[in-house]
Amino acid sequence: MKHHTDYLTFNTRSRQEIIDITDAVERCRASAAIREGMVLVSAMHISASVFVNDHEPNLWGDILRWLEDRIAPWDPDHYRHNSGTGEDNAAAHLRSITIGHEVIVPVTNGELDLGPWQRIFYGEWDGQRPKRVVLKAMGE
Repeated sequence: MKHHTDYLTFNTRSRQEIIDITDAVERCRASAAIREGMVLVSAMHISASVFVNDHEPNLWGDILRWLEDRIAPWDPDHYRHNSGTGEDNAAAHLRSITIGHEVIVPVTNGELDLGPWQRIFYGEWDGQRPKRVVLKAMGE
């Protein structure tokens, strides 16, 4: 079995961002030279996510608004985690649980096997400091 591991580091300008990482995932696949297999893409932080969806900025705005309005509003006084730790990022932890922290992308005939509009994204929910994503390509 062939394999290759890469790490991506993000230090976002804002607390929340959505970043398309599909090209980096493809570079990892190519470095492993696999034609059949998979690439694991996993956020290495509990306040970030990895997900597959459409590359459409208006959708990103909808996702951010949905997280803020319906899932985990950024209201530090509302969460016990914040009062117990002195941090203010409980909402980021809940957002990560909701969106998920990793995806497995199939590789078929030497290509990432994504649907016609699918791309791979890193979702940062508590940024402005370095955070990592691990990419692990495996296969033949």
